[in-house]
Amino acid sequence: MNLADCYRLLGLRTGASFDEIKASYRRLARQYHPDVSSGDQQQAKEKFIQLTEAYKFLISQVPPHRVNSTEPSVSASVNSKAGATPPSSPPRPWSEGVKVTRKAPRIQRNPDLSEAEQLLKQNSYEQLQQLLKYQRFPRAIALVEGLAQRIPKDLEVRQWQAITYQRWGRYLIDQRELDKARIYLKKALRTDPHNRSLWSEIERDFRRMEKIF
Repeated sequence: MNLADCYRLLGLRTGASFDEIKASYRRLARQYHPDVSSGDQQQAKEKFIQLTEAYKFLISQVPPHRVNSTEPSVSASVNSKAGATPPSSPPRPWSEGVKVTRKAPRIQRNPDLSEAEQLLKQNSYEQLQQLLKYQRFPRAIALVEGLAQRIPKDLEVRQWQAITYQRWGRYLIDQRELDKARIYLKKALRTDPHNRSLWSEIERDFRRMEKIF
């Protein structure tokens, strides 16, 4: 069961808030609970189990409250990509941290995407930011890899994927899991090979690994 299936089962739009998820689950749970349902008991039981599984999965992905943070933003390296037009004022390196506010940051609009795909991209970005903030790297990787499969030609999504690999690799270095860290750092480079800022960060990571080894 993926994120989209969970939202669909609970009758929610993709990216619904924690409170919306709870409210929808409570309403549907009352409707389909086998002890109160007036319909087919077995069918109601199966539906209730599906709803409960979807609810548990979604609340594990969506934090109760969105708060201000200075965690790095996965889109902050866009202007550092080779060939990108530099902004009027020098950007901070993405590794220094970009403030995430309650208002969702704007992402690049790809004219080749449908409205549904653009909405999926925005919602996925917000979820990815939260997963990286709380260091839920395996879930972050699953999310961004799934998004890359849905929108395979979007360059910004590819950048997010590469940065997520790099962040996971850096975390693994801190945990002294050097072989696994090396795998994900190399995956990051293969995913977005022309991102100069990413190359610079990964070079620093490899130097750290050499000192540890």
